[in-house]
Amino acid sequence: MLSSIKHSINQPVSIASLVNFRMFFGTIMLISVLRFVSNGWIETQYLEPVFHFPYYGFEWIKPLGSMGIYGLFALMVLAATGIIIGFQYRLSALFFFLAFTYVELIDKTNYLNHYYFVSIIAFVLIAVPAHRNFSVDALLSPGKTVQRVSYGYVLIIRLLLSLVYFYAGLAKLNSDWMLEALPLKIWLPPHTGLPLIGPLMDETWVAYAFSWFGAIYDLSIPFLLFYRKTRPYAFGAVVLFHLSTWLLFPIGMFPFIMILATTIFFSQETHERVLSTLKGVLKIRKKTTQLATTYQAKNQWLIWILFAALFIFQAVFPWRFLAYPGKLFWTEQGYRFSWRVMLMEKAGYAIFHVRDPASGKEWEAYANDYLTPMQEKQMATQPDMILQFVHFLEKQLQDQGITDPEIRAEVYVSLNGRGSRLFIDPEVDLTDKKDSFKHKDWILPYTDR
Repeated sequence: MLSSIKHSINQPVSIASLVNFRMFFGTIMLISVLRFVSNGWIETQYLEPVFHFPYYGFEWIKPLGSMGIYGLFALMVLAATGIIIGFQYRLSALFFFLAFTYVELIDKTNYLNHYYFVSIIAFVLIAVPAHRNFSVDALLSPGKTVQRVSYGYVLIIRLLLSLVYFYAGLAKLNSDWMLEALPLKIWLPPHTGLPLIGPLMDETWVAYAFSWFGAIYDLSIPFLLFYRKTRPYAFGAVVLFHLSTWLLFPIGMFPFIMILATTIFFSQETHERVLSTLKGVLKIRKKTTQLATTYQAKNQWLIWILFAALFIFQAVFPWRFLAYPGKLFWTEQGYRFSWRVMLMEKAGYAIFHVRDPASGKEWEAYANDYLTPMQEKQMATQPDMILQFVHFLEKQLQDQGITDPEIRAEVYVSLNGRGSRLFIDPEVDLTDKKDSFKHKDWILPYTDR
């Protein structure tokens, strides 16, 4: 079996699929970064907040101030351009990965699954020789141009993309999604004003149809894309599905990232035709001499080990939620970085009760005095963010001369439209609690009623 795998991943295939993927990825990233800047989100998400919610273990990641954060976005623009045209490609991919990931790690308020996916793909591209044809690098060093690469470089992108879809489908196999059509029963009715399909949006059966189709689509689409005979129909379903979600939900560039990324499943012949057309448009004449051969990295086996480790990690890490007690959608312990895409409707409201043991005084503190509306919304339903805010508030009070304040949280949360429930044990002084990967025993259990 091992020899069969080695033979498969080392099998030479056309480099065209990697070249096209490089240009597609770079282009959609360039558009995404420019869109982010033009919408003023650097200011609202990174400069205006007085406090950020870092990821556990990455507290050393800081916003860097106005010059620094704008510098990171300028670097992303240059790096994405470098990826598109294949100029200093590996350096461009490395800088894009570092800058993009750094920005995303500043504040978990802004976490999105597709941001995580972009970081993973950018990391993979550092090792992928997608610049060895139809690039500035190849133009400057024609001797390094190749026409074929090992299939393993294409396969790792296909497998990572398949994981996103398949795990998103597995996550939908829960009673709320399959048996109650939640949260789509909540999300669809506001769209009754849409032309043609609008009147159907408040029909219960439509919510069930969307729920079941979404689960079946996510679970089956990777296999249908791998199989040559079903690939054209599967790609049509990809386009239809993602354009529908783009029309109905505010999910930004995610649909377009997924549509373009899915083209990596196209056949070698299709990619070669696309590349040939681009060369024709740019009037690049085909060389009459046979170009070099299959690309072979100096330490090819190290790259295969790196790819295998990355894939195994991505396959195993989403299951960490099994190590925690309680309802996952309620506690959200092990929820992020697991391809759980648009699965629940959750809303919360938090009040913080402060007591100064030295004076005996008690009063209430409100998050909206310190956080942006988006930060407050995300914090009110996520226990680790509630704890981080408490420690931030504790520091603010200590700066005001209250040396050892006690802070308790009164938080009410509604899950998938059901009535609000008390979320955090109101008797626990959260200033005594530290964040960690351990279970947070001060989260109250979810109860049906």
